[in-house]
Amino acid sequence: MVQTRPRFYSFDDYLAYDDGTEVFYELFNGELIEVPPESGNNVQIANRLLLIFAMLVGIDRVRGHGLEMEVRGEPKNRYPDLTVIRPEHIQLLAKRNTIRLTMPPPLLVVEVVSPGELQWERDYIAKRAQYEDLGIPEYWIINPQDQTVLVLAQQERGFATVGTFTGNQRLESPQFAALDLTAAQLFVAGAQE
Repeated sequence: MVQTRPRFYSFDDYLAYDDGTEVFYELFNGELIEVPPESGNNVQIANRLLLIFAMLVGIDRVRGHGLEMEVRGEPKNRYPDLTVIRPEHIQLLAKRNTIRLTMPPPLLVVEVVSPGELQWERDYIAKRAQYEDLGIPEYWIINPQDQTVLVLAQQERGFATVGTFTGNQRLESPQFAALDLTAAQLFVAGAQE
């Protein structure tokens, strides 16, 4: 039996689709592209940050990899590794964990870079452009390979670099001045925060 793959002509059509699985998809040119699972190392880094931000802003305002964001361009959606949402998002996301273009942007989006040139280009170039377009105030790119944290903040003409942090340098966050975290704390296996 031949199975036809669904084709979607709008983001609303995609949102109405349910294949009965828990698989994450990116909508690219009307077709579903399965999002591969994250590496254990990337999940651990995102989990460390989730716990730190939960203590800073409250657990309900921090979302892990399952949060979906509608974006302009291709693909039509992204799944950041970590997102700090606004208080009003809590109610807006109660039925579906998707931030639509019609909603205010989240305060912070974090991506943890997977190995490989394609993944590097996706996080540093493609996602950066899409998140910048949405007006997200702050975007972090965490690179476990070179153990750096690039912090970008929205300015009048798009994202500007706040800093690239390594080792025992304290991360500077325009949105979260109370954050007390060094780059090294994100990369230490088995670290206790």
